[in-house]
Amino acid sequence: MPEGFSEQVALVTGGSRGIGRAAAELFAAAGVKIAITYKSRKPEADHFVEEVSRAGGNALAIQADFAESAAPAVAVEAVVKEWGRLDILVNNAGLTRDTLVMRMSEADWDVVMQTNLRAAFLASKAALRPMLKQKYGRIVNVSSLAGVTGNAGQANYSASKAGLIGLTKALAKEVGSRNITVNAVAPGFIDTELTSGLPAELLERARQAAAIPRIGTPADVAPAIVFLASREAGYITGQVLGIDGGLPI
Repeated sequence: MPEGFSEQVALVTGGSRGIGRAAAELFAAAGVKIAITYKSRKPEADHFVEEVSRAGGNALAIQADFAESAAPAVAVEAVVKEWGRLDILVNNAGLTRDTLVMRMSEADWDVVMQTNLRAAFLASKAALRPMLKQKYGRIVNVSSLAGVTGNAGQANYSASKAGLIGLTKALAKEVGSRNITVNAVAPGFIDTELTSGLPAELLERARQAAAIPRIGTPADVAPAIVFLASREAGYITGQVLGIDGGLPI
């Protein structure tokens, strides 16, 4: 695990489960003061805070529905109010509303774009205020293989994750001179609730096509997020790291 996280503060959006939870646990283990947001899973979020506290760490759970425009800035402000700074932002909160474009409602399009992309923009904008003041920061966006290749039945999700890649590359160029890096991870098929509704045949085809013939886990993704958020990754920015077991693109 990378070192040098002493006295740092991180916010992982959507951190009560899946990839976000796995990353938050690694940050906590590295001594980072860690805040997570959750939409409705209060028991899971509270349990995470309790676990970190029992281990001697510092954790905070913030209820926030990222489909609401005010939520990202409110979450960032809560972290800065609690600990006085923010060093790391992981834009992980996301959802799916899968269906073919001909059947997709505008509401299904809008809520996915709002939660997956617009909220990441708003959270990043809010996080940049303390990061610019500190002249230090790390932003890691959780995109997806779907944002690189597109998935049938996921036009809204694919578009939102492709947008995150564009946001990553543009923002990296804006803030690199202030010692702030912006990178993304693009997981493939990972065993989370977001993939639990995908057809079994699709998951099996993905497993067989991968160079590493299995479906990934959150634990396969979290270490990459933590590395990109570390001081050691200070000369890496504007990059998109595929974590897909070697699926052909």
